[in-house]
Amino acid sequence: MINGILPIYKEKNMTSHDVVFKLRKILKIKKIGHAGTLDPDVEGILLILIGDSTKVSDYAMNLGKKYRAEICLGMSTTTEDLSGDILNEKNVENIPIEEIKKVTKKLIGKIEQKPPIYSAVKVNGKKLYEYARLNKFDVEIPKRIVTINSIDIDEKSIHYRENKCYFTVDISCGKGTYIRTVATQIGEMLNLPSCMSKLTRIATGDITIADTYTLDYIKQNLEKINSILLPKEYALKNYKFYEVPKYRAKQIQNGLRFRKNQFEDIDFENPVVFTYKKKAIGIYYLKERSDELLTVKNIFPTKIE
Repeated sequence: MINGILPIYKEKNMTSHDVVFKLRKILKIKKIGHAGTLDPDVEGILLILIGDSTKVSDYAMNLGKKYRAEICLGMSTTTEDLSGDILNEKNVENIPIEEIKKVTKKLIGKIEQKPPIYSAVKVNGKKLYEYARLNKFDVEIPKRIVTINSIDIDEKSIHYRENKCYFTVDISCGKGTYIRTVATQIGEMLNLPSCMSKLTRIATGDITIADTYTLDYIKQNLEKINSILLPKEYALKNYKFYEVPKYRAKQIQNGLRFRKNQFEDIDFENPVVFTYKKKAIGIYYLKERSDELLTVKNIFPTKIE
């Protein structure tokens, strides 16, 4: 059985589901998922979870992501990128770089975003793009709080064509951030219509594009698959690991709850990953700092030998 995390380079004109579907056929495995959807027009890193690693999907999506986006000032669209219909256009001839830097700084930190109508966010059990396809644009879209860690502008990338301004930014952000919406927010603060004209996911956690593999490579090098997979523990890298002896590992596998004073050298300020022979077997945490009993967050079924 193949188990692990496979960093794939998703090419344009493919959905994330397309990648999963193709890999199921290539690897002849049904238990495959992904961590973090990429739109068809977006390329870059897509973490594929295979076998038991599908159990760490939520953790993999919280590793943090970095994108390289090209932003177009002077045009807005229905989809907030170039795939949609044009809503508004305005000639843009010269914008001081300092003005762009000034507004992007305002987006760093925790900010409020309203996901685009053409997105996979669900409202009342239906994806927003399904409402859009039915021309139901009056659906109330809930706003969300997302985190932008940094926005770095490539000053050399700024150029003008067809009366519009284009420039490239590198954006480091947390889960749930819509880069398309960041592009429109920048435009709004500059009082200009805007959209995203190009996007690549260039990092997930500390995985970069140089660490990824194409579907063609996987298809032609099946015998190497186990050597290029990352362990499921990679998705848990932001947590503290604590190795336990065999008897304790068996207790964890049975979902036994422990008192926090049974682990005097752990403060449990954050969830802790218990490991046996360096393999994650369970995650425990405190619901409240005053609690004496630890709560089970996840158990990863493992044969304890």
